[in-house]
Amino acid sequence: MKKRLGIISLFIVLFITFIVIWSFSYQTGLEEGYVPIENTAIHTNIPSESGVFKRSEFALEYANMPVDANHQRTLDTYYDNRAYHGAPPSIPHPVKNERSLGGNTCLQCHQNGGFVKRFEAYAPVTPHPEMVNCRQCHVAQNSNSLFKSANLAKVHAPKVGVNNALLGTPPMIPHQIQMRENCLSCHAGPAAPKEIRVTHPERINCRQCHVPTDRVVSEITPFSRTNSKDNE
Repeated sequence: MKKRLGIISLFIVLFITFIVIWSFSYQTGLEEGYVPIENTAIHTNIPSESGVFKRSEFALEYANMPVDANHQRTLDTYYDNRAYHGAPPSIPHPVKNERSLGGNTCLQCHQNGGFVKRFEAYAPVTPHPEMVNCRQCHVAQNSNSLFKSANLAKVHAPKVGVNNALLGTPPMIPHQIQMRENCLSCHAGPAAPKEIRVTHPERINCRQCHVPTDRVVSEITPFSRTNSKDNE
C-alpha cells in the first residue's frame, strides 16, 4: 500500500513540475515575442521614395510660395540645361571656385531652395543633398577646363499628358527614381517647370497614385484600348 502511494505521489510531483515548467516557458515565449507598440516604426520608407518623406515638412511651403513669373522655368529650358535627357543639369551661373564642393557652396542655395537675391530667382532643390561632391556630376556651362565629347545614344524626353495608363488616371513616372527620390524637388515650388508643377505637394506619398513604368522613355505612347467589336 505504501509502495502504491509512493508511486502515485511521484506522478503527482512530476505532473505539478511539468505544469510549472510549461507555464514558465510559455510566459517567457510570450514576453520574447511581444514587441511594444511604442518601439515599433509605424512607417518604413521605401528607399526609392525616402527623399520625398524627408522633405515632407516643406510641402506646404512649396504650395504657398508665389509663382516666379519673371524667371519661370519651362520643360524646354529644363531639358536645354542638360547634355542629353537624363543627364545631370549643368550649372547655368558663374562658379566662384572651380574646386568648390556642394557642402560649402551649392547646398547653401539648393538644399532647401527659396529665393536667391544674387540671381533674383528661386533656386531649384536638389533631390540628393547627401551627395556633397556636386561638381563630380554637374559641370559649369562656361568653364576653362577641358571637355571631351562623347557619342551618347539619344533618348527622347517624355511628353506631358501621354503617359497615363487610362484617360483621367494619374500619370506614370517616366524616368528612373534613383537619385531622384525626392519628387518635390522637380515637381513643386516656384523653381519647378510649370508644365510638371504638381498642384498637390501636400500629398506626400506620391507613389501611392503614380507608379513607375518599366518601358523605355522613348517608347511611351498614349494608351488606347482596342475594341474587340472593331476587329470582328
